[in-house]
Amino acid sequence: MLSSIGSIPLEASKRFGDKTALILADRSISYNELEDLTNRFANALVGLGVKPGDRVTLYSGNCWEWVVSYYGALKMGAVINPINVMLTPAEVEFVASDCGASVVIASYEKALPLQGVKDRSQVTDIIVFGDEALPEGLLSFNEILTNSNDDFTIDAIDTDSLSTICYTSGTTGFPKGACLSHKSILMNIAITTLMHQRSELDKVVIALPCAHVYGNVVMSSAIQNGMTLVLHAAFEPKAIMQSIQDHKATRFEGVPTMYMFMLNDPELDNYDLSSLRCCTVGGQTMPKPKMEEVEKRFGCPLIEVWGMTELGGLGTTFAANGIIKHGSIGTALPYTEVRITDPEDVSITMPTGEVGELLIKGGIVMQGYYGNEKATKETIEPDGWMHTGDLASIDEDGCIFIVDRKKDMILTAGFNVYPAEIERVVAGHPDVALVAVGSIPDEAKGELAKAYIVPKTGVSPDSDSIIAYCREHLAAYKVPRAVQFVDDLPKTSTGKVMRRELKTLDI
Repeated sequence: MLSSIGSIPLEASKRFGDKTALILADRSISYNELEDLTNRFANALVGLGVKPGDRVTLYSGNCWEWVVSYYGALKMGAVINPINVMLTPAEVEFVASDCGASVVIASYEKALPLQGVKDRSQVTDIIVFGDEALPEGLLSFNEILTNSNDDFTIDAIDTDSLSTICYTSGTTGFPKGACLSHKSILMNIAITTLMHQRSELDKVVIALPCAHVYGNVVMSSAIQNGMTLVLHAAFEPKAIMQSIQDHKATRFEGVPTMYMFMLNDPELDNYDLSSLRCCTVGGQTMPKPKMEEVEKRFGCPLIEVWGMTELGGLGTTFAANGIIKHGSIGTALPYTEVRITDPEDVSITMPTGEVGELLIKGGIVMQGYYGNEKATKETIEPDGWMHTGDLASIDEDGCIFIVDRKKDMILTAGFNVYPAEIERVVAGHPDVALVAVGSIPDEAKGELAKAYIVPKTGVSPDSDSIIAYCREHLAAYKVPRAVQFVDDLPKTSTGKVMRRELKTLDI
């Protein structure tokens, strides 16, 4: 195993040289170029006074500068703080202040609203991507790169030392910074590579944000293993399908909504996707019928993955050369353990097939939440088992089935109703492109399920037909009592539907 994440470009350049590492809309970069660019940025940070262990916040969408900044900062020993590009300036200021960042690196449009951060925090420098003229006090990424040296020697870094502080979404208050070591992330990359048989023969297309753990492990597994990574700044169905065709990609990796949009595109079958040999899906559960449709129309296996910010990547998946059960997130990664426990008593392990909270243990688990001992103790048990907050069951083969998030569960007249279960059923209706399920208050039963539906192009389903369809496939107490048709659903930067925002669509 490598000694640090920052050494990935160096080792990859030794093995793969002038092979193309990255393809983006505006340029392509070879492995040798990536090594030189990351060396230049590492030297630039040292020149600004950044020392090993200092925090560096990275705030931008996907671009070549993001990749160079990520590895360059880690190469010189800084602790990287990659953050969601959708955060507001106030949220960015909180995160940067909370982790003690001395440098913020951002795209032009994201950097301008942050100029005042230097007056209110420990941030000393803001480095900006792009060619635009900058206000006084901001540093040009291109200029410091040009004026830097491409000769850099990586100092020894303890693999158990802190590499990354990656903040959660903050659905229960202020976001929490998950602390991850070099070893935990490198281990996750290595195991993901093994499970999915990733190699230098692969070309992978993604629009997943590199700042997100899913996109990040895909990015690093590609670069470490000599793959060509075709990196899109954003997801657009036709652009992705064209990219797969043009580059003869062997892999596409995304979230359920990405696949749903492509399946709903009337031109899908006009694209040549025959080069694909494997696709992965994660971030949320995906209805089994839709997974089967992806495999049929894309012509390759679709493997589900499950992970968390607190794991720095995947926690479970299926092996590419093994049996895949649609609807299951797979089995525990090698060198990792999982348990299904009573949600109210962690000492009780649930019998096979029964629902409880999924707990996970192993070297990929975070060190804890930065500066938040209380939250760390609530999440990680004294013996190392980490609470995931996911309700799940496990079958006799060790395959894990996510039922739902504990926090999303709807309580209807004393019955537990899981939105993901309803979504899987509604997604099977022939007129439904996308669906998300939330709750509405009810005086008699407490809460009832409500379905928010994006219809397929060219059809106009009605509420009664949706509810009737649900009655055929669900117990009466699970059937949504309300249906609302919408143009789109609120989503995160990865395309994951935000159930907590569904109420903003109410009419």
